[in-house]
Amino acid sequence: MASVHESLYFNPMMTNGVVHANVFGTRDWVSPYKISLMALLCEMTASKISLPERRRLNKLILPLQQGPDLSLGQFLKTVEECCPQTAYAVKLKLHEMANGELKDMEYFFYDLPNPYIAFDSEAYKTSVVGLFMRHMFLAYDKLSFSQVYKLYKSLQQYYHSHYAKPSDGQVGLPALVADDSDMDLTNPEDAVGDRIDKEELDTPLHESELRNDNAPSRGPLSQKQAEYFLARQAYLLKNDENKALKPAALQEELNNMLKFNPDFAEAHYLNYLNSMRVQDIFLSAHSLLHYFDRLILSGNEGKSNGDEGYGRSLRYAALNLASLHCRFGHYQQADLALQEAIRIAQESNDHVCLQHCLSWLYTLEQTRGSDSTVLTEDSVKMAAHFCLPYLASLGIQSLVQQGATQGKTAHKLMDALKDTDILHWKHSLSELIEISLAQTTSIWRMYGKSTMALQQAQLLLNMSSLEPVNFGVQQNNTEAFAVALCHLAELHAEQGLYGAVSEILQHLKEQFPPHSQHAKLWMLCDLKIQFERHMNEGKYHLAEPLVTAISALNKTEGLYRKAQVLKALNRSTEAYSILQRLQVHCEKTKCTEVVIRVMLSTAELHWESSGFSTALPLLLQALALARQHHLQSLASETILHLAFTQLMLGVPEQALCVLHEACIEPVLAHGAVMDKGRALLLTARCQMAVAGFRPNGQGQADLRLAVLAVDTLKEAAAYFFRLNCKERLRDVHYLQAQLHRSLGQTSQCNKSAMLFRLLDQELQSPAPPVSMRL
Repeated sequence: MASVHESLYFNPMMTNGVVHANVFGTRDWVSPYKISLMALLCEMTASKISLPERRRLNKLILPLQQGPDLSLGQFLKTVEECCPQTAYAVKLKLHEMANGELKDMEYFFYDLPNPYIAFDSEAYKTSVVGLFMRHMFLAYDKLSFSQVYKLYKSLQQYYHSHYAKPSDGQVGLPALVADDSDMDLTNPEDAVGDRIDKEELDTPLHESELRNDNAPSRGPLSQKQAEYFLARQAYLLKNDENKALKPAALQEELNNMLKFNPDFAEAHYLNYLNSMRVQDIFLSAHSLLHYFDRLILSGNEGKSNGDEGYGRSLRYAALNLASLHCRFGHYQQADLALQEAIRIAQESNDHVCLQHCLSWLYTLEQTRGSDSTVLTEDSVKMAAHFCLPYLASLGIQSLVQQGATQGKTAHKLMDALKDTDILHWKHSLSELIEISLAQTTSIWRMYGKSTMALQQAQLLLNMSSLEPVNFGVQQNNTEAFAVALCHLAELHAEQGLYGAVSEILQHLKEQFPPHSQHAKLWMLCDLKIQFERHMNEGKYHLAEPLVTAISALNKTEGLYRKAQVLKALNRSTEAYSILQRLQVHCEKTKCTEVVIRVMLSTAELHWESSGFSTALPLLLQALALARQHHLQSLASETILHLAFTQLMLGVPEQALCVLHEACIEPVLAHGAVMDKGRALLLTARCQMAVAGFRPNGQGQADLRLAVLAVDTLKEAAAYFFRLNCKERLRDVHYLQAQLHRSLGQTSQCNKSAMLFRLLDQELQSPAPPVSMRL
């Protein structure tokens, strides 16, 4: 089921994944890249461009202005994708300046047409283009002669480095970014230009290689560039981690940024988020504490709820620290940090912070295995009182999750989710809408309604997000999407559609790389699908190594599957010991589904020693649990086991009646292919027993039931063939041969006998007694 506590992660300084950086001052630098951008803007205002190209260029302008400086190759490639004609004109303009003299660059600035007169021009004085061009005019007019010459030399190097061969030794693409006083629009005096000697003129003051996501930075960025970089990376980490910088590259950028400005609080916070990606406990805690320390030192937080800004930072720092420890499984440290946050929030009378603390408090109680229903209900009431719809909805979803595991009826849970969905759409809480759909999918799967689960998963995957989509990001890398895709993979695997499963898992691997936080979901899903496939095909030597990998991700699942492998290898004593330990553990943790599966596996171990009567109490207890918790799929499987036990105890009429009344219909409607085949095979055996069929041919059999059993076996064989389950197919062909022989159908009997012999030779393992296996 979708995890709720992950979504309770709270960041007081982020909205929609964008860091609100503190602007200490605004500086804009005259650089070769900015000159190239000026040439592009001039061509846009002067030349005639088709309407589609103009629209594409207009969408491109703002990212080009706000982002870091690009190399000439990247700049021209970006413009060519929108308008090749304009890119060629810009290239010609730069060629004239770079291969000419200093007067050519000066002529470029002074010969520019005045675009501020025409109201319909893109460069109108109040437009984005107009403001940028005006800013550039003013900046260029302020430059001293030495600075102009330096700019010209930098432009030449910027242009020629694009066409230089790798052997020429052109490694970096320098761009002119001055120190804090050089070319500053707010500095009325030029005190630097007279001190620049010839050596300094030939050496650029700054080499900025932060031009794309793969080129690390080597110098200080301007305030605007740093803000844009942090906002972009924070947004990508939240919405599409694959498009963000790799953890090592992002760490290098942040280290470079903090080297020039150690008190840049938002850089420390992005460092914290990046450390979380690679599960670096020390660095994530270190960066989080530094973030709040710098936030307090910067003095930019105003009063909040009657308390000074630093007090607000302290309590939210403790709250975030609690969430960090909870994420890494340090529940004792998380509890101590949470108690500290509660104490500070109570002293400051901050009800909003207290409400967030209460949300984390019931989350911690759930992780300990305690019943946190009362705490969750209180949290929902208080969140509604303080008009916090996000926390109220999370609380309701947590209650639904607890109710599903405690055996609440489906209609009550769905009604609660429906009420939360109304709240989500009212407040446009798209993230919670996704969690709600993923949770609904999980609940239907748990109840055994595969069709409804498939419908909900498809609804989530085809839903258009309400979040504003920036940077070309598609919001499909949240935990809810991972849960839905894993459910889809398992549903397809149950139907034997392994080609579709491989495509879904490949998409999951691309969307959630192994280093991402939700990768464990598809890893466990992939391992379970492989394990079930090998077990169905009888390849136990391939299934056994997967147990260790499954145990590393989920110890309970690993133990259960280890017991399955041992049982298949006829190591019954070891399997029984593991099942008993697992049952005690799951009863303590209230994991009802695993408890029922353990009981069924234990009953199968009793069958191997012909203890059919001793298996009945276990099966009846499992059936009571399944019906109490409305687990239809497990209830149907338990009834299959009961019917098989009744058949072995000599009451096939009762077994056939139980199958038709309570099992066959739900299994064929919602069950896996393996369950369908097993149910039909058992039905055919019951029909043969009721018809009075004897393997030695003695006695008179009911021909009507015998013919019906032949059809049932044929349908069961089709299901087993889809899964390549050769051991089960061997059993089916064995029974078919005997049936056809008793009915006098010689040709069909010989065909079934031949198929049985071929499979028996291929498997090269003695067939277990049909009477001892369901």
